[in-house]
Amino acid sequence: MTTYTTLISATELQALMASGAPLMVFDCSSDLMQPSAGRQQYATAHIPGAVFADLNENLSAKHGAPGATGTLTAQEADMPASGGRHPLPSRERFAMWLSSVGFANGMQAVVYDRQGANYCGRLWWMLKWAGHDAVAVLDGGLQAWQAAGGAVHAGDAPAHFQSNFTLGAPLRQLATADQVLAGLGQAGQTVIDARAAPRFRGEVEPLDPVAGHIPGALNRPFVQNIGEDGRFKPAHVLRAEFDALLAGRDARTVVHQCGSGVSAVPNLLAMEIAGLGPTALFAGSWSEWCSDPARPVERG
Repeated sequence: MTTYTTLISATELQALMASGAPLMVFDCSSDLMQPSAGRQQYATAHIPGAVFADLNENLSAKHGAPGATGTLTAQEADMPASGGRHPLPSRERFAMWLSSVGFANGMQAVVYDRQGANYCGRLWWMLKWAGHDAVAVLDGGLQAWQAAGGAVHAGDAPAHFQSNFTLGAPLRQLATADQVLAGLGQAGQTVIDARAAPRFRGEVEPLDPVAGHIPGALNRPFVQNIGEDGRFKPAHVLRAEFDALLAGRDARTVVHQCGSGVSAVPNLLAMEIAGLGPTALFAGSWSEWCSDPARPVERG
């Protein structure tokens, strides 16, 4: 069976489904401003058999973490793995959710959304972080699936038997706020911020209490990875764009961030498509960084 680890096209997914290979498809549609919108979109239309992955309920720690809204409870045995508005759940908690929806280690995972890979990249990265390499983003999302003649279903999620997903060694690096702070101004760290330019410059800040960016960070809004056809740009185009952005900096030093660690992942994925190798994710991102007034802030 062919294993897909970055992108999969709609036609490739159709062939994979027809082959009967062990597969699970996840719909990660979401909206930061309307938390219930993703589930409503899923209920309206989703790829047959797809499981809904809720950004807030399944792909984030529910009780918060330092720098997040909410407080930790004494009963919360598995501490979140990051801070910020969308703190990562522990790997153990994430594995429990995967098992609850029937995902098993021998399966190919395919993730998609309707928002230009803004949200499904989160699950792609988390599965890599859990040690599962066979996960790919559906290039072009649900729109590409439908354009290729793919059927859609409406209604609730399908029923699944409980599985026993087993964690492996992390395949992607998680950077902490302390590590990013220690690396400021050092040649061994290059921070890339995926937020829109006005937020990066500190001209507006609709979600977090402080405007600005991590000192020395480079800005590449995540939408720049997507072409006019709704798919990721070709590898050679992405390579040229990242080479220009890095301007001689070593790609291996890159740490990606955004507002809360979600929209940074398309940049991380794009670098892998471009052949620039796996890079690190600061999952707490700006929302965790600006929660401590002792951390420096740059504007402009």
